[in-house]
Order: sequence, then C-alpha cells, then structure tokens
Amino acid sequence: MNITIIGHGNMGSGLALRAVKAGHSVTLAGHDLARSSEAASKVGAKSAAVSVAANQADIVILATPYPAAAEALAAAGNLSGKVLIDISNPVKADFSGLSLGFNTSAAEEIQKLAPGAKVIKAFNTVFAQIFSEGPDFGVDGKVPVLIAGDDDTAKQIVQQFAESLGFATIQAGGLANARYLEPLGMLNITLGYGLGQGTGIAPTWIHRS
Repeated sequence: MNITIIGHGNMGSGLALRAVKAGHSVTLAGHDLARSSEAASKVGAKSAAVSVAANQADIVILATPYPAAAEALAAAGNLSGKVLIDISNPVKADFSGLSLGFNTSAAEEIQKLAPGAKVIKAFNTVFAQIFSEGPDFGVDGKVPVLIAGDDDTAKQIVQQFAESLGFATIQAGGLANARYLEPLGMLNITLGYGLGQGTGIAPTWIHRS
C-alpha cells in the first residue's frame, strides 16, 4: 500500500519504520519539509509536501498531537474518499487527563474537520517503542490494534494494514467508540509513565477457550 504519515515524531517515525519493514511504500510529511525529509531518511521512507503525499496515498495516518490536527488536515487538502487513521489521544498538556470525552472524541472531531474522509481510530493504545521493537511479545501474544470506525470497508483495510505490520487486531465498533478507546490510551500512558510499568506494555483482551 501507499501510506502517507502526517507527523514525524516518535509515533509517526515509529509507524513509518514498521510499515517500511513490512514492504509498504511510505511517505512522511509535515509542515517543515526539511525535518520530515530528515526523519524519512532515518527509517527508509520518502518525504513530500503534505498535500502531495496525501493525494497519492491509499491510507493517510494522522500522527500529530491532537491540538495540531486541524492545521495538519488543512495542509492535506481534499481527503474525500481517503482512509484516514487517527492515532491520537487528546491528552492535556500537563498529562493530567484528556481534554475531550463523554460526548465526543478526538476521532469524531477529526471526522468533522475532514467530512469526506473515512476516519478510523486505531493505534492509539500502542506505544511508539513497540513499533521499533516489534509487536510480538512471545508467549504473551501479539500486541492488538483496536479499530473503530463507521465505514466497514475502511475498517477492513486498516485491519489488513495493521496485521501486515505484525499486530493482532480487534474490531471495536463505530467511530463513537473512540470515546472508550481514547481513555484506554490514557490509562496505558498512565501505567507506562506515571506508574512505572514502562513502554513495553499494551492493553488486550483474553478469551476463555
């Protein structure tokens, strides 16, 4: 697949690295082309202006902090018909909690900003280090990616993409369920950083056989 990742921080670069290793054609894009080019060269990806990269993509991944989403989407131009993955958690600046919840979510607000796109919530419960170190935890299984969205075809495309990166997947219902996934992402952050469990953790569900 042709994958465009908008944002080249730890999450964007980590996803790019994992996607390149899986054989996808990956373009990193950001408002600073020089910085995105530098980040792309480190992971074996290409770089391009945001609008050009988004236009050529099968999947666009929004890997910016939530407060930067509106600016990033404006730079991306017309995303009508595109599969747009939101990986963000709307974390407050002081990490004391989420800035959205109960009545909406970051993913739903992003859908309003890009009404023609097929917005899918995914990867928000995965730490960046897992992209570089790999999602296979051995006897504990593979790290799951929880997928929520309102377009069934887009959800299947994202499931295929996540599994190509080595992740397990869990279909988590409609986009409104991002209201549950984002607090789960915040809990993961709290356990990892605030409570000292580190970044080699991930939430999952177990099943009685």
